[in-house]
Amino acid sequence: MRPVPPSGPAAHAPGGSKSSDADRAGAPRNALRSRGGLLLLEAAVAFAAALLLPLLARGFKLNPLNRIAQVSGLAAIQLRFALIGLLFIGAVVLAMRLRGGRHFDLATRLAAAALAGLASGFVAAGAVVALLGTPWPMFGLNGDSGRIVEWAHAVANGQPSGSPVYPPMPLYTLGYYAEWFRGGNTAYAFKDLQILGAAAFGPLVYLAWRMLLSPVRALAFGVVPAFALIDSYKPYSQTVLVLLVPVLVAMVVALRRSGTQGWRPLLLKGAGFGAVLGVLFLTYSGWFLWSAAGVLFAALLYFPWKTGRLKGAAFMGSALAAFLVVAGRYLVVMLKEGQTTKDYNFRFDNFTDPAYYLMWRTDMPGKVGDWPPPGEFGGVGLFALVTFVGLGVAIWLGLRKPLVVTIAAMFISAWVMRMYIASHMYETQTVQLYTRTNNQLLYCGLILCALVAHLVSLRAAERRTASGAPATAEGAPPATAATAATAAAADTTSAPAVVRTGFPGREGAVIGALCALLLLLGTVSSSMSDRYMPAQDGTYRILPWVSHTIRQQDGKCPKFAPKRECSKDGDQSWLSYIR
Repeated sequence: MRPVPPSGPAAHAPGGSKSSDADRAGAPRNALRSRGGLLLLEAAVAFAAALLLPLLARGFKLNPLNRIAQVSGLAAIQLRFALIGLLFIGAVVLAMRLRGGRHFDLATRLAAAALAGLASGFVAAGAVVALLGTPWPMFGLNGDSGRIVEWAHAVANGQPSGSPVYPPMPLYTLGYYAEWFRGGNTAYAFKDLQILGAAAFGPLVYLAWRMLLSPVRALAFGVVPAFALIDSYKPYSQTVLVLLVPVLVAMVVALRRSGTQGWRPLLLKGAGFGAVLGVLFLTYSGWFLWSAAGVLFAALLYFPWKTGRLKGAAFMGSALAAFLVVAGRYLVVMLKEGQTTKDYNFRFDNFTDPAYYLMWRTDMPGKVGDWPPPGEFGGVGLFALVTFVGLGVAIWLGLRKPLVVTIAAMFISAWVMRMYIASHMYETQTVQLYTRTNNQLLYCGLILCALVAHLVSLRAAERRTASGAPATAEGAPPATAATAATAAAADTTSAPAVVRTGFPGREGAVIGALCALLLLLGTVSSSMSDRYMPAQDGTYRILPWVSHTIRQQDGKCPKFAPKRECSKDGDQSWLSYIR
């Protein structure tokens, strides 16, 4: 059993130290600094881990158009991913056994952050393998890739983009990155940002969920569901979604607490949330539309009507002001131009059952049989049933928790918007990208299912604490009992309970969870990487294939161009795949 450091009244007994009052006054500030320093350390480890596998993949010697080479490349990435991940888990085991487990929590933090970075680094390394030998980004200058490259070049040279409603942040980022690192070549620069964007996905999601959950829980319940959406073609749109959910939930939690906070931290926190939301809105605004009604409901539900209406209004006002400073101009453009912008492109998913959202086949679905796949219960598959049951159980167990209620409200909001737009599709002959709600519904549904385990573990911790603390059960005030339950629920940041009954200790649970998450994330990342291995099969595998068939700007063909043939626009057979 690990020794518990002295705390409580004895540690601050009168006469123990003349500076005890000063120490207690500075304790919150020191704790904040310590927590901030640890989060910075987690961020550094996560981003460093995310870059490691892509850098190693650059040295692979293989032909990315050969299927055997692709499999070897995926296996090589998987091997490095597993070995590096096991090193971090081994460090956690050593920290548990050395010096009484004093550094166990720190090692757990760093291991969780590293696994989040390694997982998205795996997908980025897969993109490196897929694009070996060609300087072009996925899809070259065709489709969305070509438009983004063209518009980014325009805005970098002070000219308007081709679409006033397209999110400006990706265009300016690409344009200035090209100026700084690629001599103004936005096409070649876009390849870099596709890889870097995929690599940054895991660390960003992990850090966003760390606002709400402890390290292992953030990895298991926040990062893992997000990997169903990771994308190395246009990584910014999916990244905004998986960041927006925890940011909005954290904002609702902060709003609920705003009535009892001081004015300065309250205003600063509100402005911080507004600025972050402004940056996300500038990067991709579609998710805000699907989420607006649900977030408004949660905000009204958890507004501090009784404890501090003025402070709650000030919090929301500072958030709105910061949002308008960052994204106000683009918001005005969207309100004006967005009303007249119509989407008339009917794709594969527009012809399928609108209630099916579990998989998005894109506009290049490849070979498809019956779709949606026939299910066991009234045409609905087991995965859908588990998702709906998980949603119901999560609401049952977390009905009073803003974490659960806000995500459930965002799910329902996206569902209603989806059905509303689809119901008018025949009348208006427009799509308005309603099929993109697939991603939000899937992500929120997976999170709610994962949160069931989180909520059950919290209830179990509360019961263990109640049964293992006689003083609390016999006569402690309710506030003391609640505080003890909360402390017991923090799996990686609080001291271990002295009394242990039932399941083995926390350390074994943490190590077991990390091992399971290592295997799960490695498998998912390999599958998501394989989606973009070059091939002519009617799916998004054609995107990197085209990149190997476009003539380079020096007039030469890419190193692995099929039959050593290339052209200005590359292989155009993809036009026949669009459905």
